[in-house]
Amino acid sequence: MKDFFKFISSKVFMKQLIYFAVFIIIGLFLFQFWLKSTTNHNEYITVPDLAKYNIERVKKTLDEQNLQFVVKDSANFNPKYPPFSVISQQPNTGEKVKEGRKIYLTLNPHAYRKVKVPNIIEITKRQAIPILKNAGFTIGKIYYIDNIAKDVVLEIRHKDTKIKPGIFLIKTAKIDLVLGNGN
Repeated sequence: MKDFFKFISSKVFMKQLIYFAVFIIIGLFLFQFWLKSTTNHNEYITVPDLAKYNIERVKKTLDEQNLQFVVKDSANFNPKYPPFSVISQQPNTGEKVKEGRKIYLTLNPHAYRKVKVPNIIEITKRQAIPILKNAGFTIGKIYYIDNIAKDVVLEIRHKDTKIKPGIFLIKTAKIDLVLGNGN
């Protein structure tokens, strides 16, 4: 144990310790310099607003800024946006990102999706209208014909054509109701 303390307090050990400390400090300095140069420290790109852009325009805009994009999802059709255009993006417009960063996009489909027409035959108008609205349809004209069942749905129509429950129509399609008048 005495030899150990003698070695630690020797000039050779102290000189080696100083060399090691200088080597570590120079190494850390060089590592920090390399890290700043390879990560483009404090160099940011502002994310552009891509809303309502089609894919070709998105590609051109992001290529100019050395950014990439990934189509993450398509949402429910939004009539306020052109078909196949950007509805939302992540990171958001105006955020600062590094060069080469991926921008995740949500696109607007080309039209509303198709929805199955629910079976509302032989139920009351009061029940049928909320069922149709909840499915995404709009109520068109309401016709009355002679039938003892007052305000009961006897048939459903789309574009003046009788349709059967279970077929698929575009969401927001107008459905006309044919009801009994109680006579």
